[in-house]
Amino acid sequence: MRSRRSGARRRRAGLAVTVTLPLAAGALALGTPVAGAAGHDGRDALHGTKPQWATQQADRGSTKGTDRVTARVFLAGRDAKGLAAYARAVSDPSSASYGKYLSADRAQTRFGATREQVSAVTHWLTGAGLKVTGQDRRSISVTGTTAAAEQAFATDLHNYRKGGHTYHAPSRTASAPESLHGAVLTVTGLDNAPHMAQHHTQLPPPGPIFRNSGPFSSYYGSRTDKSLPSAYGAKQPYAVKGYTGKQLRAAYGAGRRTGKGVTVAITDAYASPTIAADARKYADRNGDAGYTKGQLSQVLPKKYSHIEECDAAGWYGEETLDVEAVHAVAPESDIVYVGGASCMDDDLLDSLGKIVDGRLADIVSNSWGDIEANETPDVAAAYDQIFQMGAVEGIGFYFSSGDNGDEVANTGTKQVDTPANSAWVTAVGGTALAVGKGDKYLWETGWGTQKANLAADGGSWQDFPGAFTSGAGGGTSKTVAQPFYQRGVVPNELSKANGGTPMRTVPDISAVADPNTGFLVGQTQSLPDGSLAYDEYRIGGTSLAAPVIAGVQALAQEARHGVAIGFANPAIYQRYGTSAYHDVTDHPLGAGRDLAVVRVDYVNGIDASEGTTTSLRSLGKDSSLHAVVGYDDVTGVGTPGRGYVGSYRP
Repeated sequence: MRSRRSGARRRRAGLAVTVTLPLAAGALALGTPVAGAAGHDGRDALHGTKPQWATQQADRGSTKGTDRVTARVFLAGRDAKGLAAYARAVSDPSSASYGKYLSADRAQTRFGATREQVSAVTHWLTGAGLKVTGQDRRSISVTGTTAAAEQAFATDLHNYRKGGHTYHAPSRTASAPESLHGAVLTVTGLDNAPHMAQHHTQLPPPGPIFRNSGPFSSYYGSRTDKSLPSAYGAKQPYAVKGYTGKQLRAAYGAGRRTGKGVTVAITDAYASPTIAADARKYADRNGDAGYTKGQLSQVLPKKYSHIEECDAAGWYGEETLDVEAVHAVAPESDIVYVGGASCMDDDLLDSLGKIVDGRLADIVSNSWGDIEANETPDVAAAYDQIFQMGAVEGIGFYFSSGDNGDEVANTGTKQVDTPANSAWVTAVGGTALAVGKGDKYLWETGWGTQKANLAADGGSWQDFPGAFTSGAGGGTSKTVAQPFYQRGVVPNELSKANGGTPMRTVPDISAVADPNTGFLVGQTQSLPDGSLAYDEYRIGGTSLAAPVIAGVQALAQEARHGVAIGFANPAIYQRYGTSAYHDVTDHPLGAGRDLAVVRVDYVNGIDASEGTTTSLRSLGKDSSLHAVVGYDDVTGVGTPGRGYVGSYRP
């Protein structure tokens, strides 16, 4: 169900076709994107800088030499392959280097760009006529004419038609001088097609107020209307009003852990102006521990951009959900929100970079993404470099897997989402969750919804079971090779779904995401008369699953006496098949026993003045994806079970 911007689409300011090259002998590749070997002209190719849509058929001729180009040159650092190798070693429980993290300063000293590299790259760029407009530890931003960019990167910029619009892009792969000795990782911005991140949240517009209509169940199955038609051989219960922290903590085995001593960072675009007040009020109304002084903080940019293109206000609800969900699951964890200046790649990369450069957190929840077809190697390389640097510092990144199932209904093509497809992040899938009386965990299915409306005479469900509306993202990457930790766990029929080569399969782990069994969130919104008011409503999406898992990881890190878990995937897969997980299937009550809930919604999303609609939402119906016994492409290895948190004890 798409009560707002479902299936988050997102960001970008660069391209990237991820190139994953195996590591040196003996390394079971987590690949690392690198510049290509030098050509006969003494240049190093920067793979992925020519987008796939820049075809001969779409070519409309050369871009004017006086047009302006804004680009960002990412620095490879002094040991790109060594960074990837060390990131794997400190994350792998079977490695002698496991957990031997570096401080942010030591990581920069060991793997970051040298002053000499920065100086040489700057000299090259300015010598070509480009102006340096900004610099940080990993990149140099430049602007200049098309002619200057063409000279610097030894390519021609042409105009191309794409989706009814015309954009400029390199007509051949860009390159850097061989004399820089591989100091340049990649360059983004040589094409100016818009690349925007969207959040993976099934939620209503955060501007105008949204309310759920009743009746509700207070816990799964607590209220059923016997006068409504049956489905799947039984009367189906009303959807829950929205689970709270107490119920989620019980479902995922929190026990007495609270996440004390652990810091969780959250990245999104922009920032809600009412987050502090909303979070406090929500905790007070729903039984969560109150916030202590300094427990919730924000790191924000000096100014924002792309406000209209990114629907800035639409991100307020995302931040609200993420903050309230983390606090609900791990009420004593510190939370730092790091907002992006926009939903573009460069700004989201900056947010992630701030966390790594300042070692601001142990765990990072990210509820945004895009389809893999929009991912390009240059941008993927920039993201992976940050993820790897975070891994060597003991920072773990968690990304929602998407809200459109296999993406066929959304894009016409079966594909996964990104950055969840990165081998260096934990991709979080979604479930429909049943928590019963006394906060008892009953079951979960994979999140996938089909909707059938109540017939006008009230005697049947129309077109039962109805059309697919939304579901957890998952599947097999077409661009990222299978990482070592998935070998022997992910079935060949999934890893080789796109051919004979095993590839990265998504997700890794999962938690509640179905908006029909979702989380109660509280947020200040706009009333029809223009005034503001705090209200609460049920919400879902893998934007919920990601912060829930981040909260659970905070509990697990507390169980390790505060020792950072870091990049968690090797440890997550090491526990595969144990009591640490609920092994989620689409038919938890047995073969042939399908499940559903009844929902009543306001037609106008606010009140009953224009009437209500009643529908049946079937559960566990995720497009072509299926939650089955063992690893699957909806829920990964499963959801945290009663033994999960304790399994991380040293």
